[in-house]
Amino acid sequence: MTPMFMTIPTLMTCTRIVAIPLIVGVFYTPLEPATRNLIATLMFIVFAATDWLDGYLARKLDQTSAFGAFLDPVADKFLVCASLLVLVHLQRTDVFVALIIIGREIAISALREWMAHIGASKSVAVHMLGKLKTTAQMVAIPFLLYDGVLFRGFDTGVWGQGLIWIAAVLTVWSMVYYLQKALPEIRARIS
Repeated sequence: MTPMFMTIPTLMTCTRIVAIPLIVGVFYTPLEPATRNLIATLMFIVFAATDWLDGYLARKLDQTSAFGAFLDPVADKFLVCASLLVLVHLQRTDVFVALIIIGREIAISALREWMAHIGASKSVAVHMLGKLKTTAQMVAIPFLLYDGVLFRGFDTGVWGQGLIWIAAVLTVWSMVYYLQKALPEIRARIS
């Protein structure tokens, strides 16, 4: 029997964690800035795509596990947070946006952990707002990493800025939604 950490889906999830120093490291190479941007963008897209692929393969190959279910969102959050920090460092996004998104990830992860501990994890299950927030982030980040013009006039930096602010608004909105859903359980535990 294959150990749970040696399944193909779990190894793919681990690639997102391994990707972080690689994406960051690209910006410390002596390559031309446009080349660094392109390489980092392609790496982010490839590694981010493993999020969908590892879930698909886990179900298809019947290799789902509690460890994989734990590691998958952790890898996603690491990849997004590291990319946001790179973008703040490169001055391609506002530190306020990064703080909103990273702060929400920490707060909602803690809330979900606590709700699972008290047996009420269904009240903070993933909602469409969270999925929209993730989609906006996952499109904005490669646009901002690329930070150039595509297709004779499509400025990825401008579009990325707009999308990352939309992601920040959705981030706050989804956090409020999850907190409202958890509030009855929180009140019941406190009183």
